Amino acid sequence: MTVTPPPGASPRRPPDERPPGEHEVQGHAFRDLAFADDPLGGAEEPPPPAPGPARRITWRKLVVLPSVLALILLATWLWIDSLTLDVIERNSLGNGNVQLRLRQHVQLTVISTFWVLIIAIPLGIALTRRRLRRAAPLVTALANIGQATPAIGLLALLVIWLGIGPSTAIIGMVAYAVLPVLSNTVAGLRAIDPLLVEAARGVGMSPTGVLTKVELPLAVPLILAGVRTALVLNVGTATLATFGGGGGLGDLITSGIQTQRMPVLVVGSVLTVVLALFVDWLASLAEALLTPRGLEA
Repeated sequence: MTVTPPPGASPRRPPDERPPGEHEVQGHAFRDLAFADDPLGGAEEPPPPAPGPARRITWRKLVVLPSVLALILLATWLWIDSLTLDVIERNSLGNGNVQLRLRQHVQLTVISTFWVLIIAIPLGIALTRRRLRRAAPLVTALANIGQATPAIGLLALLVIWLGIGPSTAIIGMVAYAVLPVLSNTVAGLRAIDPLLVEAARGVGMSPTGVLTKVELPLAVPLILAGVRTALVLNVGTATLATFGGGGGLGDLITSGIQTQRMPVLVVGSVLTVVLALFVDWLASLAEALLTPRGLEA
C-alpha cells in the first residue's frame, strides 16, 4: 500500500539516501557549502534586476523653489494691496512701471550673459591650445581685474568713457561676469586626462573632432557651473545699471531710497531677489540636463 503525503509536505527519503549536498566519509556526514544556505539543492536565485537610471530632475527640484518664490510674490502683492499709497508710490508702482523695470532687468541679464558666453568660452578654448597656452595667466589676470574692481566703480569709469546708456551698463556687466566662465572653461579642459585625448587622436579623429566629441563633453560640468555663476552675478549687477542710465529694477530701489518710500523699495528688492533665485533654478535645471550621464556624481 502506497501512502501519498499530504499536499505541501516534503516527500520522505529512504533511510539509506542522504539529502542533496550531504555525503558520508568514513562514517561522518558532511554537507557541501553550496547547499548550506539552500536546502532545495543549491540552485542559485536569479540576481535582482538592475535599478534603472536615477532621475536627473526630481519633482521636488521642479516644484519646491518655484512654489516658495510664488508665495513670496503673492505675500508681497497682498501687502502692497492692503496699503494706502500716496501719489509718489502710485506713480512708482503703477502705470506699468514695475513691469517695464522688470523687463529691462531681464533684457540686461540676457544680453550681457549672451556676450559673456560668446567671449569667454571660445577664449577659454583658445587658451588651452598649444599656441596660446602661455598667454593664459595674462588673460586670466586681465579678466580678474574686471571682477576685482568694485562694480559701481567700474560702471562709473565706463560712464565717463562711453557716456550714459544701456550699452554702457551691458559692457560693465560683461567685464564683471566674464571671469567665472573663462576660468571654468580653462580648468575644465585642463582637467581632462591627456591619455583620453591621445587615444582619440590615435583612432584618427581630427583636432576639431577631439575638441567637440571628447574635450568639451568632459568639460561641460565645470563650464555650466561657471555659466550659472555668471547668470546670478549679472542679475545682481544689473541693479547698478540705473546709475548708468540702463534702467532695470535698480530704478525702483534707488527711487524708494531717495524718496523714503518703503513699498517702492520693498517691491524692487523682492523682485530682484526672486529673479536671481529663479534664474539660478533655471540654470540648475539646464546643468542637470546637459551634463553627460557618465559624468554625473
